[in-house]
Amino acid sequence: MSEMKKIIIIDGGPRRNMNTARMLQKFAEGAQSSGEHIEVKTYRLYDLDYKGCISCMACKLKDRASNVCRFRDALSPILEEISQADGLVLGSPIYFGEVTGQMRAFLERLSFPWLSYNDYSMTAPKQMPVVLIETMNGTPERNNSNGYGSMEFCITRALGQPQRIVAYNTYQVKDYDRYELAGFSEEAKRQWRDAHWEEDLQKAFEAGRQMAAE
Repeated sequence: MSEMKKIIIIDGGPRRNMNTARMLQKFAEGAQSSGEHIEVKTYRLYDLDYKGCISCMACKLKDRASNVCRFRDALSPILEEISQADGLVLGSPIYFGEVTGQMRAFLERLSFPWLSYNDYSMTAPKQMPVVLIETMNGTPERNNSNGYGSMEFCITRALGQPQRIVAYNTYQVKDYDRYELAGFSEEAKRQWRDAHWEEDLQKAFEAGRQMAAE
């Protein structure tokens, strides 16, 4: 009998039923479609009470160094779980050109313990595939996204090159008539969505199935 494989999904978006959540749900469905020996767990950062790195340096103590954050709060058991997982998926909307503050704070806690100040190497507890999902208002031709920024560099050094999936030109709200959003054409948004959204969801589904099969 095959061993159970665990995939952890981190949802860095604030809204439960909008673009980022839908993409991550499709990823989970793709992973679970591959067989019965896959456990997929999703954590919503906006539901947790936690801080970013507080520079306590507990992960750097001599003879007690750890590549998992030692600060204790609601994020601690999730970071422990990730350290032994078989795959990691991070999803965030893009705000002001970057991932949400909650995702950035999470990534500080995840990756700072990997960094050695002796030789500046990056060592994660366990190697695993990583998928980064971004949803944004911008188009491929017009966007200011830096995405996961320097945190993607840390992930790449510690875990290998992640796969990136970007859903562009997403709906910000369901009814544009209710909001001061005259700078956007809902008709153009709808045309883009009709042409691309299902394809974006399918990309997330296929990425899930691929990670489960690795």
